[in-house]
Amino acid sequence: MLDILLMVVSAILILLSLLQSGKSDGISGAFTGSGGLNLFQSVKERGSEKFISNLTMVVGITFFVLVIIIRVLG
Repeated sequence: MLDILLMVVSAILILLSLLQSGKSDGISGAFTGSGGLNLFQSVKERGSEKFISNLTMVVGITFFVLVIIIRVLG
């Protein structure tokens, strides 16, 4: 039962990660240096972006808790 729940949470986590918008120029910008790669740039998330970001964090924490529970019980 927990294994099935873990697979569902994993699929949701992957989908939420794909739904998030990119916050940088991508990997090509890192190699070419265009736009100045600033990893600590403060970008305010608003509305649906903030909701998806928070939901991704909650689902990620749920994923790790499930993995630990399955490992301890199994």
